[in-house]
Amino acid sequence: MSQHASARHHHKHALDVAHPPPRPGTPRAVLVPVAVVLLIGTVFVSVYLAAFHAPRPHELRVGTTEIGTHQASLRQDLAHAVPDGFTLETYPDESAARRAVQDRSVYAAYLGKGDLLYGSANGAAVTATVTTAFGSVARAEHHRLSVEDVAPASAGDTRGLSVFYAAFGLVLAGYLFGMTTYQLAPRLQYRWRMASLALFGVAGGVLVSVIAGSTGFGALPGPFLPLALVVALMGAAVGATTMVLLRLFGSAGVSLASILLLILGNSSSGGIMPAAYLPAWLRPLSEILPVGVGVRAMQGLSRFQDDGLTRALVILPLWVLGAAAVLYLKDVFRRETPSRVPDTVEPQPAAA
Repeated sequence: MSQHASARHHHKHALDVAHPPPRPGTPRAVLVPVAVVLLIGTVFVSVYLAAFHAPRPHELRVGTTEIGTHQASLRQDLAHAVPDGFTLETYPDESAARRAVQDRSVYAAYLGKGDLLYGSANGAAVTATVTTAFGSVARAEHHRLSVEDVAPASAGDTRGLSVFYAAFGLVLAGYLFGMTTYQLAPRLQYRWRMASLALFGVAGGVLVSVIAGSTGFGALPGPFLPLALVVALMGAAVGATTMVLLRLFGSAGVSLASILLLILGNSSSGGIMPAAYLPAWLRPLSEILPVGVGVRAMQGLSRFQDDGLTRALVILPLWVLGAAAVLYLKDVFRRETPSRVPDTVEPQPAAA
């Protein structure tokens, strides 16, 4: 093989030299698709059942203005209603407690004598949890529970689930984009692949914000430009992460991306109910995966005084830039050493 041909051989794209497809009729062709799909399905069912088959809060943040023996009794009553279900913050007055519920520092605040502040925008599960638990507290104090909704759900999202479906659709789109870009153009130049990713993110952010925002269904009535920016960054982060997994692991990266982003990401996003309701092993993912970070900011922009926005504007770009850096190193600075051609030819023995 010539030096030129050897160099061309060693500079083939990784996706071009993946294992060839199995021959028709071989056991691998029959069994591998079944095994992969059943694995993903099993993970999906296991994770979602673990998360939502019997959800209960774990250290759900709530507040109170009560102090002294009244607060001590409140803690005991809450622990009796839901063991380890709540963590209690103290506020100096009703105004501070109200602000805390409105910016989602806490999910409810008890003012004493049966008065409770809550936010229906947190969803039906949280509303049921806090009204039931504090209803028991009020009865123990010989009061009737009186509630005030200080962070109401939007008219276009009465059950508080629209953000989950909007995020799920965008994550699915980002996952499909990450796969399709390499399937259609495995040797596309890096700068054009990044341009395609940016175009997908911007278009996805605009479309989701138009459809779900104030101009569409009214499910996410936050300001358009910040909402579109967060959605765009979330979509780009998912698409870029899928691209990296596919680039590093080939066909196995498709399964890894579906498990990490579609299953673990969406189940821990907080779109169905807050992370406090998740199992302990799943809870931390809501703070780091693009879906959970983006969902919290989308909710904050819409109903909770920008809660989670700063975190999203830091973490989501890190996902995008980190993935872009890995792809740059793989596709631009590939350090594959071509086969060396001997500088000298060893002398051949003389003919007899």
